[in-house]
Amino acid sequence: MNATGTLPDTALITPDWPAAPAVGALQTTRVGGISEGVWASLNLALHTGDDPQRVAGNRRRLAQAVAARGVPGAELHWPAQVHGTRVVRAEELAAADAPVEADAVMTTRPGRVCAVQTADCLPVLFAGTGGEAVAAAHAGWRGLVDGVLEATLAALREARPQADWHAWLGPAIGPDAFEVGAEVRERFLAVQPEMAAAFRPAARDGHWLADLEALARDRLAQAGVVVHGGGQCTFSAPDRFFSYRRDGTTGRLASLVWICPEAGA
Repeated sequence: MNATGTLPDTALITPDWPAAPAVGALQTTRVGGISEGVWASLNLALHTGDDPQRVAGNRRRLAQAVAARGVPGAELHWPAQVHGTRVVRAEELAAADAPVEADAVMTTRPGRVCAVQTADCLPVLFAGTGGEAVAAAHAGWRGLVDGVLEATLAALREARPQADWHAWLGPAIGPDAFEVGAEVRERFLAVQPEMAAAFRPAARDGHWLADLEALARDRLAQAGVVVHGGGQCTFSAPDRFFSYRRDGTTGRLASLVWICPEAGA
């Protein structure tokens, strides 16, 4: 087991969005790590049953990739995600001596990395146009319908009220694979009645195929955010992405954003 290697460029996705030069961001794939079996290969989660030493080695490789992109000595700290709407500052995670439950991480401090993990849920990265603040949010259907994206924006706008905001949508389960029950559709339409077209009848009676990305785009547009990215389905790309719906026991991807330290000089 070689835990000291580096990630190849093919293992990472660089978000294509008009973030300020001070802002860095990365999206992992499942490629380039040292985990084996159902977790092969770049699993970044400790709670999935993978060998903790392999996960630690994968996290070191990711930290090296972040360091190479402008954050020397980068440290990665992860929230305990619970499909809620709580937003925590990255510096709070770094200082905590116990898991912190949250589904979004934000910062205004250069050198702090905001990161979330997913394996079908929608990761959303945020950045102010001037690099004033950044955030990463984990939006499964529960968090999305309950307002995790709006909560993240509220925290960002409180910190930097004059900024304009861009969002980047990472890989998530696509509209041909995300089957939900009628109660999920009803919850969304109660708050987004204009989005009935985001649900198509599934083969199973009383079930629907939901377009998680379209629902998120609508929420973000209503909040005045310019949206980029999207269109990458985790479920349909087993060689590239982990998918909980597809595989059950599996690894987790990571979505990261930060402000480079020189921005605070």
